[in-house]
Amino acid sequence: MVERRRDFFVWRFLGTAASFTLFGLAGIVLGVVVFPLGRLLPLPRARRTALGRAVVSACFRGFIGFMSGLGVLSYEFRGVERLGRPGQLVLANHPSLIDVVFLIGFARRPGCVVKAALWRNPFTSGVVSAAGYVPNFPTEAMIEGASAALAAGRTLIMFPEGTRTTPGEPLHFHRGAASVAVRAAQVVTPVYVSVTPTTLTRAAPWYRIPWRRPHFALEVGPDVDLAPFRAAGHWPQAGRALNEYLLRHFTERLTRPVGTAVSAG
Repeated sequence: MVERRRDFFVWRFLGTAASFTLFGLAGIVLGVVVFPLGRLLPLPRARRTALGRAVVSACFRGFIGFMSGLGVLSYEFRGVERLGRPGQLVLANHPSLIDVVFLIGFARRPGCVVKAALWRNPFTSGVVSAAGYVPNFPTEAMIEGASAALAAGRTLIMFPEGTRTTPGEPLHFHRGAASVAVRAAQVVTPVYVSVTPTTLTRAAPWYRIPWRRPHFALEVGPDVDLAPFRAAGHWPQAGRALNEYLLRHFTERLTRPVGTAVSAG
């Protein structure tokens, strides 16, 4: 009981509620006001989309700063300066709802493959459309859209799991990310994410906060050499082999503590 009081449970609950309220309001303002007005700017479509990604990244950085400032969470992000290279495919595991917020917020104006349902949500459709994100369904269209984004020199974030990790269960990677990698990526960079204690999983709503402040640790790993996989010369076979390698690699890496503190909120 002493530990609970020391970690300001009630304050963190109120701070979490304030944070998600702010997030929702910001999404409405961006999608209903800011981005529709942005479409009126006399700019080429590619320039407007790049500007949309920059606005979303800035807002996500602000959201993390807000949560960190309130004491809702702490974080470290090791090697973040290596994100944002042209044609870079960033692959990350997905233990929490907001790890995507860290990646989009701290990488340099990245694109992202996100759930197709966000295009049907009136509060998010304007944001994901203005930022030029890629819907994850149907699969073939996703692979084509993601490959085109990489070919155009964008940084793209993908989660091979396709959904959030279930705590205590082994990772399961879908082949879509590996297929995109072997077809179009100039460089593939893994990011290992851990959250202690777990929070904002698929089974945990925002108001079910942990008894102590969660700490997010993100570490950018070494680039993956694609040459051995592309040497196969057959995309489905190459994608299958790369996916198996990535699954083994992430599973092994995540058995060890992620990162050491280099920047903290």
